[in-house]
Parts: sequence; C-alpha cells; structure tokens
Amino acid sequence: MAARIRVLLLTDEMEVGGTQRQIAYLARALDRSRFDPAVAFFRNRSFLVGELEGAGVPVTELPKRGRIDPRFLRSLVAFLREGRFDVMHCFAFTGELWGTVGRRLLAPASRPALVTSVRNKYDWYSGLQWRLKRWASLQSCRIVANSRVGGEHARDMMSLPPGSVDVVYNGVADAPGAGAPPARPGGPVTALFVGRLVEQKNVPVLLRAMARLRDAGVPVRLRIAGDGPLRGTCAGQVAALGLSGVVDLMGERPDARALMASSDFVVLPSLREGLSNVILEAMSAGRPVIASAVGGSVELVEPGATGLLFPSGDDAALAAAMGALAADAALREALGAEGRRRAIERFSVDAMARSMEAIYTACAQRRAAASGA
Repeated sequence: MAARIRVLLLTDEMEVGGTQRQIAYLARALDRSRFDPAVAFFRNRSFLVGELEGAGVPVTELPKRGRIDPRFLRSLVAFLREGRFDVMHCFAFTGELWGTVGRRLLAPASRPALVTSVRNKYDWYSGLQWRLKRWASLQSCRIVANSRVGGEHARDMMSLPPGSVDVVYNGVADAPGAGAPPARPGGPVTALFVGRLVEQKNVPVLLRAMARLRDAGVPVRLRIAGDGPLRGTCAGQVAALGLSGVVDLMGERPDARALMASSDFVVLPSLREGLSNVILEAMSAGRPVIASAVGGSVELVEPGATGLLFPSGDDAALAAAMGALAADAALREALGAEGRRRAIERFSVDAMARSMEAIYTACAQRRAAASGA
C-alpha cells in the first residue's frame, strides 16, 4: 500500500471565520486512506480547533509574537522539518508569507510542495503585499482561488499568465432536515446576519436599512450573530437609531446553522467578499440570501432565483430588498428551495475535498519526481 500523502494546512488564525471553517471542513473530509492531514496556526484559537482534534486531526499552535519574531520562525522551521510534509497548503497573507519563508529555510529535499490561496479580491493590499504574494505564488506548485472573480483579479495583480490559478469553490456541509421555512403565526419576519463584526462586513448599512424598515412600518426583526472589534460601534449605532427593540446583538455563536433554520432570510451586506461560507450555509439551509453585489457573492446569489442582490453601501436598496422578502412568504420559500438544490448539487464539502485531493496528489507526485523519489 502506498504511503499516505502528508498534508499540512497552515494559517495565521483559527478564529471563527470563513477561511477557518473551510480549513476545518477540508481537513476532516480528506480521504484518510490516502491523506494524512494536519493543521497549524499562529494565534486566536477557537472551538474549531476542538472540532478538528475531536475528528482526529492533529492541530499545532505556533505562537507568533509581533510582526517579526525569530523564535516563532525557528519553531516553524523545526515543525516543518519534523513533520516531513509532502504538501503545505497556506492560507491568509501572513500564513503564506511565513510558510513560504519557513519552507525556504529547509534543505531543498525536505521542502514540501507549496500550495497558496486566493480567498478574496484583496482590494486593501498594498503594492508591497502584492509583490510578496507574487514571490510566494511563483514558488507554488498550484495557486487555488475560491472564486473566479478573486482568482482573475489576483492573477492580474501578480502579472501571472492565464491558467495560473485554479478555482475550487468552498464546500458547505448539508443541513439535514433543512428547507422548511419557520412558522410565523403573526410574528415579525426574522432576518439574520452571521459574521465577524469588522469593517469588511459593513454592518452599519444593515442597521441603517433596519431603521428605514422600522420607519416604514415593516415588521422585521434582525439577529446579528458574531463578534469582533466593531461590536461596541454596532451597539452604539443600534442605540442611536432606536433599534434596541428590533435588533439583537447575539455575540459569537457556534450554532449558526440552527439560527439560520429559525430565520426567514439571511443578509450579507459586505463591502468585499471572496466566496462566502455564510451564503453557502444559508443556501444549504434553504434560506434565501440578500447580499451586496461584490466579489464571489455574484457567483452564488442569482437574483430572483436564490436570493436578491443590492449595490454595496446602498441602505435604501437593501431596505427595499428586505421589505420585498418580508412581505412575500411564497417568494422566500421558492428562493430558499432553489438555493438548497444548488448547494447540494454544486457546493458540497465532498466536491471541494475531491478537487483538493487531486491538486495535492499532483503536487506530491511532482515533488517526488523532482527529488528522484
């Protein structure tokens, strides 16, 4: 029997975010008869680490203190050397940067094949960041994007030739028993936001839309599941707009799927997105999605088929979309049903894992051939 391919998934943080959820899905879904997965991260442990360890996936925290930390780099190099990984798949800018640096400090024969990632359009990257990402990408066996728009933008910014970036869509675990809309015996329709409370997610535009709906007499309640550096700002805006009676700031929640099942629709008003796990999870749960028309969201949400799109930052358009769904239960049910069908057919965890397995296998074989093994 051939030896299993040792795959390391390396990232900077294991907080509860979209990339981290995908790492957890992928590590658990790899075929253990052919692959031996491990995960390493630098900071911000969350319950996802416990889930991975419970599934038998070894997880290592390599503490990083400050932007430049020689002790961290030494521990990273020692970890890579001892792990004898065949493939190292890096996520996030600092994960890619330090993973690539650590790999370069190994003897050539000990270096794992490198896979790098594109998980957003990275509109905020500086010129230096793009140059460093290009440096890492040029050493990669494969570059994997989770959306077409993100992959094409990154390829252009790094001046890479066509065909340089593979696209593997995020996977979403099916939600058994999902699909049936919640009973609403005269109560308000419930909208749900799930995500980190950071600038990118643009929660303020959602709160302004809620104020418009309240002023128009549209009975919608909003639940916000998530935490982050802007929680205090969001709480202040809720109070300033007089929304305390219709907006619940719930904090970080491990039961996002259950919250979706008890909500009528999901809203994602981001300023930018790669390929949103929240949208995929809402689709899997049979809930329609209202999303800003940015990034990979336009590859998931088809207006009038699986949800509605609105121009990013336009609270009037967002309020109109929320009002339309709030007023039409039949529309919500139809959009949710089609979204669930597409999630099952096109965006399963198994489909994502099998695509990544093919990439890891090709990279491991290329590494073996280069070393003469």
